[in-house]
Amino acid sequence: MAEVLDRILILTPGDDLETIKVLSSEVRLRILQQLAQKPHNVNELADALTLPQSTVATNVLTLEEAGLIATEAAKARKGSQKLCRPVYNEILLRFVDSAKEAGDGVVEVAMPIGLYTNYEVFSPCGLCSRDSVVGYLDVPDSFLSPDRMKAGLLWFEKGWVEYKFPNNSRLKDRPVTRLEIVTELSSETPGTNKNWLSDITLWVNSVEVGTWTSPGDFGDRRGKYTPQWWKLEGSQYGLLKKWSVNEEGSFVDGVKISGVTLADLGLPSHHSVKVKIGVKEEAEHLGGMNIFGRGFGNYGQDIILRLSF
Repeated sequence: MAEVLDRILILTPGDDLETIKVLSSEVRLRILQQLAQKPHNVNELADALTLPQSTVATNVLTLEEAGLIATEAAKARKGSQKLCRPVYNEILLRFVDSAKEAGDGVVEVAMPIGLYTNYEVFSPCGLCSRDSVVGYLDVPDSFLSPDRMKAGLLWFEKGWVEYKFPNNSRLKDRPVTRLEIVTELSSETPGTNKNWLSDITLWVNSVEVGTWTSPGDFGDRRGKYTPQWWKLEGSQYGLLKKWSVNEEGSFVDGVKISGVTLADLGLPSHHSVKVKIGVKEEAEHLGGMNIFGRGFGNYGQDIILRLSF
């Protein structure tokens, strides 16, 4: 099943070939491009694209059946009309299957840190790819940039980012015994400060799993994977933290942080596993956070979701 990121659709050839075929038509792509500007009815689309009304109507129906556009009734000068609008802001084609068997009874998925599904962040904030800053520093709207997919580092003072992982537990005939999330994290402060505390909280399927207090924002030496162009005064690396939830509770690196169990996460009833990580506005230690991904930090890895069966 295709993965939906807020109003972004990620397609993979293995699972979404029929939708990709729908997008292989120049006429349908032109329709989607026109609808990205504002909603249109079929007659308006035909005029804008200089195409026969019948041709546009047929292709609109195909796009609607594929779930790529939606139609809704709206008032017109005489009676009502059907307006077409796009369902997604962006449609991405991904060729790499990040899910893999990581051992006996374990399935692991790697998620690039820039492929969050939703976010709410507050300045100071920003993103960097391996090669450059993404968008503008301290402008939260830069988190909407398509180039965020290349991000190897993102940071903010308070707020959160949320990811949707495929729920591979639905494909197994055995119950999940442990859910793990592994990522490289640190606090965030202008410059760096190894003694800068920050309370970083994790949610899974909208359930608050618990909070880990990061000891600091580390910049005493360049991160193993951090590129040379990134200033030494900026955050260089974090600590690799393993969050885990099992039948007994929730843990960070084996230390219990809450009584939230697997049963509380409701995995069987969700098509995806939503993972949200952030710093609450009311946190005791409001010290921001950095997430390090590929191309930055000491581990150079994506966010890992691991399910054990």
